[in-house]
Amino acid sequence: MSLVRWEPIRRSELDRLWGTFFDVSAGNGGASRRFVPATDLVEDGDHYVLTADVPGVAQDDIKIELADNVLTIAGERRSEQTEDKDGYRRIERSSGSFTRSLTLPEGVDPESISASYDNGVLRVEIPKPSARAPHRVEITSGADKA
Repeated sequence: MSLVRWEPIRRSELDRLWGTFFDVSAGNGGASRRFVPATDLVEDGDHYVLTADVPGVAQDDIKIELADNVLTIAGERRSEQTEDKDGYRRIERSSGSFTRSLTLPEGVDPESISASYDNGVLRVEIPKPSARAPHRVEITSGADKA
């Protein structure tokens, strides 16, 4: 049996965890949550399929880039204007800019990546890189070079 040193959680750590869990920040006179789209990545035969839920985001507000084998999806979901009535306002839907990045395997052809958008769901198809066959190097004798 080993002894484990007990260290109580400090108040600042608890506040940080609490804030991270609810991701609440003040803005526009009320509380708002940061928007982070849920994503799925599945392997489907000869390609990978990345699906992201981006409800309320216009197709023109989504950008997809590939640089140094990192696929980045970025965009912004704008909040609707609300009217204060009777001195209260409740906003539960999150808004704001988002960025999701995914490192792809070496050899993915950027020109072969395709994306579609339908009913708030972004689908990105990424063909798998072709398996590189080992290259055999022939050894020649020093007499062959002369």
